[in-house]
Amino acid sequence: MGARDLNMNPDAAVSRPAVRCRSPFNSIKFFVFCHSLLQLAQLLVSGYMKSSISTIERRYGLSSQKSGLLAAFNEVGNTVLIVFVSFLGSRVHRPRFIGCGALLACLASLLMALPHFLGGQYDYTDRISSNSDNSSGLCQSESSATKSSSSQSCSQQESPASHVVYPLLLMGQLLLGIGAVPIQPFGISYIDDYASRKNSPLYLGILLAATSIGPALGFITGAFMQRFYVDFNILPKDEIKLDHKDLRWVGAWWLGFLVASCLLFLTALPYLFFPRNMPKEDAADEVESKPDCKQQTDTPQQLSLLQFLKSFPSIALRTLRSPIYLLVVLAQVNLAALLAGLATFMAKFIERQFTQSISFSTMMIGAVSIPLAVLGTVLGGALMRRLNLSVSGASKLCTMAILLCMMSALPLLFIGCPTQKVAGVFPPGSNASCSTACHCSKEAFNPVCGSDGVEFRSPCHAGCIGMETDANNKIVNFTECRCVGGSGVASPGTCGSGCSHLLLPFMVMLGLTSFIASFSQTPSYIMILRTVPAEDKSFAVGVQYMMFRVLAFMPGPVLYGSVIDGTCLTWGKKCGKNTSCLYYNLDLFRRRFLGLQVVFVCGGLLCFLLTILFLYRRGWREDQTDAGSKGGYELVNGQKKGEAISAKEKEARGIKT
Repeated sequence: MGARDLNMNPDAAVSRPAVRCRSPFNSIKFFVFCHSLLQLAQLLVSGYMKSSISTIERRYGLSSQKSGLLAAFNEVGNTVLIVFVSFLGSRVHRPRFIGCGALLACLASLLMALPHFLGGQYDYTDRISSNSDNSSGLCQSESSATKSSSSQSCSQQESPASHVVYPLLLMGQLLLGIGAVPIQPFGISYIDDYASRKNSPLYLGILLAATSIGPALGFITGAFMQRFYVDFNILPKDEIKLDHKDLRWVGAWWLGFLVASCLLFLTALPYLFFPRNMPKEDAADEVESKPDCKQQTDTPQQLSLLQFLKSFPSIALRTLRSPIYLLVVLAQVNLAALLAGLATFMAKFIERQFTQSISFSTMMIGAVSIPLAVLGTVLGGALMRRLNLSVSGASKLCTMAILLCMMSALPLLFIGCPTQKVAGVFPPGSNASCSTACHCSKEAFNPVCGSDGVEFRSPCHAGCIGMETDANNKIVNFTECRCVGGSGVASPGTCGSGCSHLLLPFMVMLGLTSFIASFSQTPSYIMILRTVPAEDKSFAVGVQYMMFRVLAFMPGPVLYGSVIDGTCLTWGKKCGKNTSCLYYNLDLFRRRFLGLQVVFVCGGLLCFLLTILFLYRRGWREDQTDAGSKGGYELVNGQKKGEAISAKEKEARGIKT
């Protein structure tokens, strides 16, 4: 187009920039959409890991404490990095940093699946083998077959590949945590910078809902994958002898990590095209009439590395001196510790407490508890937008939600099952001497349920010397069991806790608790974003997530795992070493596991109550201008936060300069 054409059509001079401004990559709504998908994919990996933790624990013989450490290890990589990365949030190209983090998480997900392909075939205790002289695990007078099988298993366990499995899983978790560093803090600050003040709570509610949908899909994916046998890719179907209800069953835990890595790769691509800055949403009407989108944005001041290091302590101190900020973050830390422990071990709790398969237990978390939490998060954001709540109103909403949450969480302590009778295990001191002459292996674990309602660790421990099979050569019953009262018959599998009917009321109360507690998510985030200066938003969110990791996500699963290990009655043995727990004291399991939940809820409630008290006594109010979106909150007594107050306004309020 020449100069003559421009003179004839002046509007043509601005047509190209206007088209560029209308690009979807210059829309904060499109960014919210893309970021929701990315967080969904990234947290799908996290949720899938937690849904598979019991399976990995059983597959590689880990204690709950070690599996809890594994679940928490992804927090190690980003504990320190998240503060620095978040501080640089408004000073760097945030979308590109987010995309690079997603690609690193994609690589980490592939690494998590690698141990399956390096290790050998899953060799569970008493695995039926045509080459074994004692394929059924019956009572025998000689133990030579058991010793032979055990020595062969030990030689396989000591292979070089078995020693790198746990370190590889830890490394994958570490890289997954590092990749997640820029995703949420950069995304939240980017949205809050360019969204209108009215829509910001709704967008954050949608984003937080996506962070809940991700783990939900992770748990649902885990439930689906665990229905496939772990070695289905190398074993013919007719050679798989276990079923889903068997306590030795291990599902295809590795398969979901391959699926998740593909999703992460696809959702990372759009971030290569988002601009560093975009038009403010409430200025969208002006975009059409201005020739350059860049005129609508404020370029943040650039800091050198030296300036950053010099300013870091002062900004950290300034952020941490805000009492409202600290109280809200500590309240969220309590709820995050609660979430970290329950997400890691709740499926295991349901499996053991109500005698359900691990896939069904995982499905209960992914299809009931987490979706209700998503609904509560969205409604919390919508309620904030509808009522246009101030910081004070948000604190009251959070307090009410956590108070109701505590009331719904307390009954869970009383909904559970007693420990089943297991010969030689529970009750303590129960006699199992009748199988002494059978020379049963101390490592044997193939549970059978006697006709008298007593469970035994294996047919050998029940003193069984015969068995009945069906047309498919599948064992139906073990007979002539000298340790079983009455008819002397035992059926394969565990007797169970005998109160699976209580699962429905338990899930109703658990879902209600999740729904109520999640109402506090969006208001608490808004309280943080509205009580810090605009230039410190990314840093404040970064400190918030660092405290989550240091005080909640890292110690939470390990603490819960240690508590669970303390309720173990009998540990599995393999090659003379302890593996995962075989039987738990279910009453202790329930009281200690859910008791921690009540403790953390009380901690969150106390912090939110203190925010109300502080706001009331110090006269904290919201400045009725758009400064609220820039951290424009101040104390009526003259102790200002956020933007400066004019001299005239100070004089009107009687504030000395």
